[in-house]
Amino acid sequence: MNGIPRLHFAHLPTPIEALPALSARLEGPALLVKRDDQTGLAFGGNKTRKLEFLVADARARGADLLITGGAAQSNHCRQTAAAAVKFGLACTLVLAGEPSQHPSANLILDHLLGANIVWTANDARDETMLRVEEEARAAGHTPYLIPYGGSNEIGALGYVFAMQELMAQDVHPDWIVVASSSGGTQAGMTVGARLFGYQGRILGISIDKPEVELSRDIVADLATRTARHLGESLSFVARDIFANDNYLGGGYSVMAEPEIEAIRLFANTEALLLDPVYTGRAAAGLVDLIRQGFFGPDERVLFWHTGGAPVLFADQYADDLLVK
Repeated sequence: MNGIPRLHFAHLPTPIEALPALSARLEGPALLVKRDDQTGLAFGGNKTRKLEFLVADARARGADLLITGGAAQSNHCRQTAAAAVKFGLACTLVLAGEPSQHPSANLILDHLLGANIVWTANDARDETMLRVEEEARAAGHTPYLIPYGGSNEIGALGYVFAMQELMAQDVHPDWIVVASSSGGTQAGMTVGARLFGYQGRILGISIDKPEVELSRDIVADLATRTARHLGESLSFVARDIFANDNYLGGGYSVMAEPEIEAIRLFANTEALLLDPVYTGRAAAGLVDLIRQGFFGPDERVLFWHTGGAPVLFADQYADDLLVK
């Protein structure tokens, strides 16, 4: 595992906190939270860990421009733009949707961080990213293309070593519950659990994909590729991955009553701020599973907070989040 480029700019280790008031309110197991919303890069989040490896690889390849893509309120894009600023790189963000006359939340931060924004159709994001990369090369740049969510075998390394960090914190929860979408966070955790001896189970609450696609086609495949990138001969299949797609609701970025309840519940009991898209949905799944009795009463459950709080300030969610 030596010799892999890494930059150290995340605020690590992130703390682990008990959630006694939330546990009591839900009459469930002991709850903990790992605060990866506190990684420090432009309001933090899980992508900061991935970017330590991705930007290091970009610099090793002589890149002068980072290109990535996501939704209009992408946390990954906001953190990528911030990392580009820190290391003197240009940044182009390919965002799916239509430009807003009145940007809010992450979009304001993208502009403030000086990112160049290219808008594209929802189903043309990857194609547009490749076109932008080609145009950048033609213009004399050395671009570095970061995939959606930073989720490749380089970005996933951030969560391989996050599991090493967790083990050093000597908490040993029976379950880790985390939002899972592009798969890099859960894939990295899966590899790290195997390498560093975590004996519990990692449950990914799917944000936008069917369980089989998430567990088999995304997380297991990426975990295997990540391990090989580390020089470890480990393989993972769908049965190694715990995923739950019962909380997809109205689809990606659609906040409904379960997410609203979870966001208010975490705020009102623990002053912990979640976001409407990722952690809000994952927390809604956690709350429902506790109410179903899914976890044993003596088990310890750690909610891995992946950040995203700036999205709370997006105009599209404001009315629904206000207490009526």
